[in-house]
Amino acid sequence: MDINTIINNLEAKHPGEKEYLQAVKEVLLSVKDVYNQHPEFEKNKIIERMVEPDRIVTFRVTWLDDNGDVQNNIGYRVQFNNAIGPYKGGIRFHASVNLSILKFLGFEQTFKNALTTLPMGGAKGGSDFSPRGKSDREIMRFCQAFILGLWKNLGPDRDVPAGDIGVGGREVGYMYGMYKRLVNEHTGTFTGKGLDFGGSRIRPEATGFGALYFVQNVLARKGETLEGKTVAISGFGNVAWGAALKANELGAKVVTISGPDGYIYDPDGISGDKIDTMLELRATGEDIVEPYIEKHPNAKFFAGKKPWEQKVDIALPCATQNELNGDDAKQLIANNVQLVAEVSNMGCTPEAIDAFIEHRITYAPGKAVNAGGVATSGLEMSQNAMHLQWSAEEVDQRLHGIMNDIHHQCVKYGEEPDGYINYMKGANIAGFMKVANAMMEQGVC
Repeated sequence: MDINTIINNLEAKHPGEKEYLQAVKEVLLSVKDVYNQHPEFEKNKIIERMVEPDRIVTFRVTWLDDNGDVQNNIGYRVQFNNAIGPYKGGIRFHASVNLSILKFLGFEQTFKNALTTLPMGGAKGGSDFSPRGKSDREIMRFCQAFILGLWKNLGPDRDVPAGDIGVGGREVGYMYGMYKRLVNEHTGTFTGKGLDFGGSRIRPEATGFGALYFVQNVLARKGETLEGKTVAISGFGNVAWGAALKANELGAKVVTISGPDGYIYDPDGISGDKIDTMLELRATGEDIVEPYIEKHPNAKFFAGKKPWEQKVDIALPCATQNELNGDDAKQLIANNVQLVAEVSNMGCTPEAIDAFIEHRITYAPGKAVNAGGVATSGLEMSQNAMHLQWSAEEVDQRLHGIMNDIHHQCVKYGEEPDGYINYMKGANIAGFMKVANAMMEQGVC
């Protein structure tokens, strides 16, 4: 496989789509050796077919704000690959949303879903609409207009969206309500729904919980636990919230959270009532920094900086793509970080990843670490299909098993001769082989 030729061809066809091209290049470099051991893959152009989405749906979203003024946004759905199951992936509402970001996320989702062992293909969608500063009614009208442009492409055996940045239970509820009205059916077409109409328990926390279960497995292989470890977390959305809750439960001390304007460092640990207070403030849309610092004088706020400058045992990027760069990696390495696990999608830049691997720092990629979210969405699909609802304990038990299995696959394909586990390589090969084999068995189509 000539990676440079493939990347050059993609750059020529899709100029400027840097996030998408970055994600493709990472996977191709990881799977090159195993790919070359399968001439049938080359003959059937598996790579060339796999790196292009099956289809992209783009549409105008027109809605009325509270002043009665007409607003327009762009809606997208990237259905990347359904070789192993119906398309599955979140919907993101954020001003930064563009086609490159959604293609990268859909590409990553394909392999992440394959790692869960559940029958789900990869997709991603969203809009450049930002819920921030909008009223509840405006958000409802936008969600309904968004589904009016997308509903014909969805279905429980076709494409099952979920939430993502800017899309939580409220937004999923509004979208599902409109979808249900249009199709006149109550099906498991969305996940992340409310518990009263088909949702799964622990779904909001699942991405963060699953990430910590994966970290548990990584440490257990070294004969260690999370007890007494210090943890830096970025962001403070649902993902960071779930990660902070579970890290504390497992005995670690979370010392940072962050936002776009800087980060809070609390040497006493961020747990219990502190987390509850921040959740309440976040729900109101208020700034959490000033009230937190006033109430906890030992904490400090570092404006315009990132938490990776603090000395910690474990770093968990939980915010967005490429949030941890090469300079951040150097700082973490100098501070003797033991483990970096991406809870956000592609949270580290290629320069950061190369530095971690070069220095034999354990690094685990988002497609493995954060797969607990989509895994629990898959469990929600199963519950919907069977018309029942499992207890939180049952869902958590299944999530544990899935994350254990994902870790096992990463070790199987990522262990190097010196004993170092290249989790990025392991995750990419494990996901790639499942999708590639399914594509081969289904013929050229």
